[in-house]
Amino acid sequence: SFTLHRGEILGFAGLVGAGRTETMRLVCGADPMDAGVIRVNGREVKIRSPKDAVRYGIGYLSEDRKRYGLCLNVTDNTVLPSLEQLFRGPFVNDGKADRHAQDYVEKIRTKTPNTRARVGSLSGGNQQKVVISKWLLRDCDVLIFDEPTRGIDVGAKSEIYKLMTQLAEEGKAIIMIS
Repeated sequence: SFTLHRGEILGFAGLVGAGRTETMRLVCGADPMDAGVIRVNGREVKIRSPKDAVRYGIGYLSEDRKRYGLCLNVTDNTVLPSLEQLFRGPFVNDGKADRHAQDYVEKIRTKTPNTRARVGSLSGGNQQKVVISKWLLRDCDVLIFDEPTRGIDVGAKSEIYKLMTQLAEEGKAIIMIS
């Protein structure tokens, strides 16, 4: 059992295989829950899928960003969890999507030639910033960072840690797995 509060960074540490990632995948609906209770803002909720978790304001940044956190280009990654905000009739408003992506490129200083650049061409630290951007745009209250600095350089690590601290200061609740 654990309790997470607004403005807090809660650390989950353990050896590989200890269940820390599996526990957080359960919280965000990626894995089924056999027993237990999840409460959001004191209210018991049923999270059966990642879509449910997102609806309750929970964003998950996977430890394997290339396999589970990234696709296509910077814009598509940034807006993916927020697509319903971007529809104009049956179509996605590409101009609005590009503006959102550009806003977050600037806010968290992602180094990319443009927002239509393929994420695979970016450094590990900038790929991680793209993953973070999608949950910031979605305005999740709870952010689960699973090994957020794995595979990135020292400068990018420092930026990610500063960003996490800033998000906590803004009232976001953060779980960091390491």
